[in-house]
Amino acid sequence: MKKSIALLLALAFAFVLVGCGQGQAPSAEDINKKSEGVMTYAEYAAADLDTAVVVEAYVQAKQSWWEDKATVYAQDADGAYFLYNMACSEEDYAKLTPGTKIKVSGYKAEWSGEVEITEATFEIVEGPAYIAEPVDVTELLGKDELIQHQNQLVSFKGMTVEAAGQDDDGNDVAFLYNYDGSGQDGNDLYFTVSLNGESYTFTVESYLCDKDSEVYNAVKNLKIGDKIDMEGFLYWYNGVNPHITSVVAAK
Repeated sequence: MKKSIALLLALAFAFVLVGCGQGQAPSAEDINKKSEGVMTYAEYAAADLDTAVVVEAYVQAKQSWWEDKATVYAQDADGAYFLYNMACSEEDYAKLTPGTKIKVSGYKAEWSGEVEITEATFEIVEGPAYIAEPVDVTELLGKDELIQHQNQLVSFKGMTVEAAGQDDDGNDVAFLYNYDGSGQDGNDLYFTVSLNGESYTFTVESYLCDKDSEVYNAVKNLKIGDKIDMEGFLYWYNGVNPHITSVVAAK
């Protein structure tokens, strides 16, 4: 009798999970399903700068909120979008949890190489949640194809930490507060990593991952010569400038 009751409870619980949309990963077709009048990612990518765009995508991370404006990373199965200073109340900002689908209307713009949507408004779209898996772009570093993954969640594997600069005593250090070392704890972290003899500057953006985050403290504990794996969003600022969200020892 007890076994029968337990089985019935387990079946009922499974039914509840399915009814709530849990346990079912949406297909790529479902992820890319667009409302009428909404661009595909290919159409968005082909659109001219300073033209009106309408896209649907899923929130991946929130970078900041200030004075009813939100900066958000969003993505679908084909590409990613950087939503800069999108009109958003503090109440609505709380609703933009990772995986939430939103419809965004604004203008395609570019700033120092970073393609973004500005002057945007949004509405939440009902549907299953979607969290993107990071795309390994390690071998694309230094290649023209890398920019095709701009703003996506990406990963970098087996990279070596180099000196990012020097401290006040002239000693090499593995990271800097701000790009020139002028900051303090709580500011952006800049660190240098290398692969195949080429060096790259990566960033922990303090609005995205603050000083209490795991990644912020992981970078503060890096040592020159460490080999690390990373994940983050492929931001662009006069060249590739990833906003890193995870740093672990290389596997």
